[in-house]
Amino acid sequence: MEHEARVTSKGQVTIPKQVRRALRIRAGDTLTFETDEEGVRIRPQRPADAFVEYEGIWREGAGESAEEIDARIRELRDPGA
Repeated sequence: MEHEARVTSKGQVTIPKQVRRALRIRAGDTLTFETDEEGVRIRPQRPADAFVEYEGIWREGAGESAEEIDARIRELRDPGA
């Protein structure tokens, strides 16, 4: 994929829509620029674990077992079975 963008006098660049979609970049995201002898790599900063805010919510042994949940779902889908 190759796209062009022009740099403004303030050093700003508009990231082409196709690139934003491919990298899942949204307004307010932070980007990391890595340079080496071949050029520049741009990547969005992502949290180490997208589910870190939910840590500790699931507790072993609490609530229904997986088998009980599956049985309940089957019953809801076909109450006559």
